[in-house]
Amino acid sequence: MPDPFRLRVLKALTAALEEITPANGYEFDLSGKVFRGRGVFGDSDPLPLISILEAIEEQPQLSSPPAGVDSTGPWELLVQGFVEDDDLDNPTDPAHRLMAEVKKRLVEERVKQRQYNILGMEGRVDELRISPGVVRPADDISGKAYFWLRLTPVLVENLADPYV
Repeated sequence: MPDPFRLRVLKALTAALEEITPANGYEFDLSGKVFRGRGVFGDSDPLPLISILEAIEEQPQLSSPPAGVDSTGPWELLVQGFVEDDDLDNPTDPAHRLMAEVKKRLVEERVKQRQYNILGMEGRVDELRISPGVVRPADDISGKAYFWLRLTPVLVENLADPYV
């Protein structure tokens, strides 16, 4: 059975972020360190790492024809990145650098083939909105410095056949 469209988008996003490696000109190596739908990490997890989660709030769909099967609208995702914070004086510096690399890679996808092929979805992802992001030191949420940003792809979905 094929994956539904939204899962294919998540997998494509994962693959794009895993291209953040020194071999591709980046400081960090995220190969095999990008996770989907995982909100809890422990000391045994590799750093740096990225987690992609769906936002809790559902976004409204844009209007579509009453008899149509397609729907267009934003899908809000949260991208979190966790880093080693071994600089006692400036522990969030690595999180700022990782967030910058994630944004750079996302923008590369956004402008790929003049927005027609965002994440390889051939016109099914109309837009890729990237928030400024927030960087935080270790706290009650995480024992490591981290960042999070909102990533909002605008999708064109066939609701009658979510596997298309």
